[in-house]
Amino acid sequence: MEAISLKITDEQKHLNAVQNISSRYSPQQKERIADATKQFEALMTQMMLKSMNQSSGGMFGEESHGGDIFNSVFESEMSQFVSANRSLGIAEALYKKITGEKLSPEVSTKILERIERPPQKIQTEMDEVKSRHPLNVAVARLGKFDNQIENASQRFGISENLIKSVILAESSAKENALSRANAKGLMQLMDGTAREMGVTNVWDPKQNIMGGTKYLSQLLRQYDGNLKLALAAYNAGPGNVTKFDGIPPFEETRNYITRVLGYLKHFES
Repeated sequence: MEAISLKITDEQKHLNAVQNISSRYSPQQKERIADATKQFEALMTQMMLKSMNQSSGGMFGEESHGGDIFNSVFESEMSQFVSANRSLGIAEALYKKITGEKLSPEVSTKILERIERPPQKIQTEMDEVKSRHPLNVAVARLGKFDNQIENASQRFGISENLIKSVILAESSAKENALSRANAKGLMQLMDGTAREMGVTNVWDPKQNIMGGTKYLSQLLRQYDGNLKLALAAYNAGPGNVTKFDGIPPFEETRNYITRVLGYLKHFES
């Protein structure tokens, strides 16, 4: 068989003609992937800082009063800052591995703005919610934690009444509460969430309230102040809010939101 001779005038032609392949991820999905990779990098940074602190006895010394809590807050906040401003490259590598693209400066800027900005003004339709009076015994238990709630409120910009309402809905203000899903303490933190929020002892009321409030403040930022969506994510997880593009159709979650808002209306009236 006679070979066919092809005439090629531009040897780089097929290399230069890069196909314009559309990404399988939408801009919103890319932003969520970038957010997740940034949070993972922050968690890795926090683990490194924790290891350094443990080997040196901590910033405040091993015998300091409350030093472990301040160490945890420092580790958590510093890791978020490092990931957002002085990236170690972990987030970028993960993002490229998942999407096949580089992490753009525009997406990084959006993530940074979300991390740094305070929670937006809470948006919810309180008029349609009926006030719910908590049990007197639960209110009595809750009163023991007024100082911790006030500190968390000032630290993360969440109203004391909202923190109280979440605590009542989550645990009825029982500091030793343990759910069937292994959520623990006053604000019913899962182990993974507790670690991400810098909580070293989930049974310590101060750390539990601080960690739960920090998580709630992050969710309020994520959902631009929409309290119902933030509460839905707190109860059912952000993944389910994304999956159902709003409040999940779970009876437990919907009842939870109604209960928290009812307590909140009671406190505010």
